Amino acid sequence: MEKATFGAGCFWSVEAAFRQIKGVASSSVGYMGGHFPHPSYLDVLSRITGHAEVVQVQYDPQLVSYDDLLTVFWDIHDPTTLNRQGPDKGEQYRSVIFFHNTQQEEVAKHSKAKLQISGRFERDIVTEIKPAGEYYLATPEHQQYFEKKRRH
Repeated sequence: MEKATFGAGCFWSVEAAFRQIKGVASSSVGYMGGHFPHPSYLDVLSRITGHAEVVQVQYDPQLVSYDDLLTVFWDIHDPTTLNRQGPDKGEQYRSVIFFHNTQQEEVAKHSKAKLQISGRFERDIVTEIKPAGEYYLATPEHQQYFEKKRRH
């Protein structure tokens, strides 16, 4: 199994999209990329931590490639809006790829460059590509949020 971490707006919908992918064995939501240790959801919402809401997936590279995961990432959000996805505003909703090794870094940079020149977007892609840092797991009520909501 390998690990991938993406920020593409509110982590609830991002996680739901990745959970549909064959080869994704598990997922969780949390926070990465900030300077505040052990942030809570309210800390991140207050915009004092510098963290992004992220989804971390464990995937089987024999069933799904990192490049395939990037395709999903690009398709589920607007990578041209800075610190915003739909009605959600703030740095916690930024578009960001946190890579876990040099291969992921290279694939992510190539994927972004290829998408930028494709003409798919009229504006520049603002997605950050950064090394993965400390991952802080969100509380249980945030995990698989949409699946839980459907059950009630």
